[in-house]
Amino acid sequence: MAREARLFVVSGPSGVGKGTLVAMLRERLPRLGLTVSATTREPRPGERDGVAYYFLSEDEFDRRAEAGEFLEWAWVHGHRYGTLRQEVERVRAQGRSVVLEIDVQGGLNVRRSVPDAVLVFIEPPSAEELERRLRGRGTEDEASIERRLAGARGELEQAGSYDVRVVNDDLERACSELQEVIETYENNGGHTEDVCDQARD
Repeated sequence: MAREARLFVVSGPSGVGKGTLVAMLRERLPRLGLTVSATTREPRPGERDGVAYYFLSEDEFDRRAEAGEFLEWAWVHGHRYGTLRQEVERVRAQGRSVVLEIDVQGGLNVRRSVPDAVLVFIEPPSAEELERRLRGRGTEDEASIERRLAGARGELEQAGSYDVRVVNDDLERACSELQEVIETYENNGGHTEDVCDQARD
């Protein structure tokens, strides 16, 4: 049976390890499609437009946002970053699934734009472990850590709005579970509720 090209959104609080998990997943499933995001920041040396990012002026970003061309967008460190609807459609038209690693609010926005998107929430084993990981980075001051922890508490309250929850207590195990989620939805097709019911049977 042919795989169905799906849109997967992976979210979770800062420090939960979602970036590492998605990178591991891409190594295991190189067939997954990559989209090019848009941003209002200036290109760094060696970055090419349409390859690293689509580099847009503030006015162009505004125009595209007002025209509904973004699935989601957000401010990050003083610049805007967004996922263009046409990028996701381009990759899915090639028969390849797309995995977006974005914040929780962005994920819920994608669900409104793409009802058949599959939302996967990455959870820490505990709030204490998440705090330990954030402090273990050694890259932020106490005020920044407290802001991230407060944000994490709010994001964890949104976990129930996601289709699947994966606890990242062990990277290899969590990546295997994430891979299983991807393959189950691709192979079973249908709406997210249908697949969840099949997975429980």
